[in-house]
Amino acid sequence: MAPLKLEVITPERVTLKAEAQSVIAPGVLGYLGVLPGHAPLITSLKAGVVTYRPEGGGEERLAVSGGFLEAGPEHVIILADTAEKAAEIDVERARQAKERAARRLRERPPGLDVARAEAALQRAIARLKAAGEL
Repeated sequence: MAPLKLEVITPERVTLKAEAQSVIAPGVLGYLGVLPGHAPLITSLKAGVVTYRPEGGGEERLAVSGGFLEAGPEHVIILADTAEKAAEIDVERARQAKERAARRLRERPPGLDVARAEAALQRAIARLKAAGEL
C-alpha cells in the first residue's frame, strides 16, 4: 500500500509534511494508531507524543499540546494547538516548565488555576518524552 501523507499543522505554521508507514497519536481516550487504508476518522487529541515511521525507516516524534486528528485511507492531518519536532525542543526549558508546573500544583497558591497548571505540566512532560528525556 502507498504510504500515508502526514501533515501536522498549528495556527502558526505547518510543522511537518511527510510520508509515513504508520502514525501513533495521543487520543483523549488513549493512544491510537493509523496505518494506510484506515477508515475515515476524526478524533480529539490530548497533550502527548505523536510517533510516526517515515518511509525510509526509523521512528520520529513530535510533542503536541492537544487538538484534532483527521485520518483517511491515504492521509493523517493533525491540527494541534502547538507542535514541536523532537529536534526543536529546548530540553532545559521543558524541564524548567515541568518543575514550575509541578511546584505550583504541590503548593496550590491562592487563585491557582489548577486545570491550567495541570495542562502546563502535561505539555512539559510531552515535550520531554518527545525529546527522549523521559
